[in-house]
Amino acid sequence: LPSSPHVQSVYTGDNGIFKTIQKDTLCMDSSTIDQTVSIEMANLAKQKGAAYMDTPVSGGVVAAQNGLLTFMCGGDGKSFARAEPFLSQMGKNVVHCGDVGTGQAAKICNNMLLGISMIGVSETMNLGEKLGLKPEMLAKIINTSSGRCWSSDTYNPVPGVIEGIPCNRQYAGGFGSSLMAKDLGLAQNAATSVKAATPLGSLAHQIYRLLAQSPEFQGKDFSVVYQFLKDQTAGSK
Repeated sequence: LPSSPHVQSVYTGDNGIFKTIQKDTLCMDSSTIDQTVSIEMANLAKQKGAAYMDTPVSGGVVAAQNGLLTFMCGGDGKSFARAEPFLSQMGKNVVHCGDVGTGQAAKICNNMLLGISMIGVSETMNLGEKLGLKPEMLAKIINTSSGRCWSSDTYNPVPGVIEGIPCNRQYAGGFGSSLMAKDLGLAQNAATSVKAATPLGSLAHQIYRLLAQSPEFQGKDFSVVYQFLKDQTAGSK
């Protein structure tokens, strides 16, 4: 589900899951939401004699299509043992992170890095093209050099470099810019609560907030930040 209020509504609303949940039911929620909401839902599930795990997921569209997702699981050991066989049908990596809420912690850390790295790759590809480099050649160099990362070797934002990903469909589908803005916001809230310095995470959040508020970009995959940055430099001529 997209955000914390949606999860709370699905579980605790007038027709929510907790209205009719049976004892010993295991709930696995793969939404990326506020850690405190996952803990709240787990406590409510326990009152009903059920169990709740936060099991946020990462890997993107390609990994989902190939059953290669990563699930980050928060919950007790017994619940994890029950959940793992189901999650393993969809994911290659099913990781027990600790108590309820730790799955969310791992996910927002991962997505903060993802947002930062996608902006970095987009800036790099845009600069290289302006310096006369062909994007396919530049990507090949990066992917065999120290700049290699998922945002370049698996999800490069330049159309035509990698087939079968959203940038080749005018950035349609995939992981939306609005969702990335939401996840980066969760990371910033968490960073504030524990007094962690995240200057790049903060800048990435501001950039994706701009995309999320733009009619042109808000419905596009988060890799459209490449086009956004390209438009900025084109407009500065």
